[in-house]
Amino acid sequence: MSTPFEKEMKERLEEAKNMTEKDKVYMYNGVLYPIIMCKPENLKAMETFEAREDDIMLAAYPKCGFNWMVGMMRKMSAVDSCVDEKHAPIPSLLEFVNPEKYQSINEAPSPRLLGTHMHPDNIPASLTNKKTKILVVLRNPKDTVVSFFHFTNKNPILPTAESWDKFFADFMSGEVSWGSYFDHALSWEKRMDNPNIMFVTYEDMKENLSEELKQIAKFFNFTLSEEQVNTIAQESTFTAMKESSKHTHGPMCNVIFRKGEVGDWKNHFSEDQSKEMDNRFEKCLGGTKIGARLKYDIYCQ
Repeated sequence: MSTPFEKEMKERLEEAKNMTEKDKVYMYNGVLYPIIMCKPENLKAMETFEAREDDIMLAAYPKCGFNWMVGMMRKMSAVDSCVDEKHAPIPSLLEFVNPEKYQSINEAPSPRLLGTHMHPDNIPASLTNKKTKILVVLRNPKDTVVSFFHFTNKNPILPTAESWDKFFADFMSGEVSWGSYFDHALSWEKRMDNPNIMFVTYEDMKENLSEELKQIAKFFNFTLSEEQVNTIAQESTFTAMKESSKHTHGPMCNVIFRKGEVGDWKNHFSEDQSKEMDNRFEKCLGGTKIGARLKYDIYCQ
């Protein structure tokens, strides 16, 4: 039996078949978005979305580990609420929600699991006003652009990249869906000291997932034992998540979950591209708190 996600994606994939590559994205307030998932009316409706203080909000630039984190948050919230995982809240990406569906989200019981890839300046103001806790997932830019490149080419909803070199150039200029990686990072940098926002990195989760999950559980006030956290970590390795996604994401599982590696950029970058990224990172994020959290010298050299 198809899940609601599979059913919706099947409809979206059918829609994509009748579109030209260039028509799959459009500009909204100076940023590119995939029109099939992020219609203009969705983004407009999102502006007036009413957050709650006890919402669980996840945020990440595309291909930084968002879907991996969604899976873990569902497991943690299920254990915390003493319910079967299949009854844990399904995340709603705010920019994917059409105006009609906001009614059901508004009526959903707490805690709601929400998410977004939007630039932090463009997420609903009510999240700040209600002091909703936000978990932000970061990832080094070199692996992010590689993952984004493959995601774009394997996802019919997005325009196929002409080549790796072209996609890299577009990424560096911010001419990709959801805009510039560096603009996102710089905007989150301004919020690093906000007590209602927690930052985790893809790389730290790969290094010590149990420890990261303990900190996340503490942030959201989940009452999980150390044994429960360790069990969730074991069930949430990338391999395990990719396998389980076959039952939740259907044909999209291999699109959303590819390699899950740190350092795959070395198989794609030319020497000049590596230097260009190094220079951009230093110019934009050198000396920043987010720059330090990303451990660029360790993962991108």
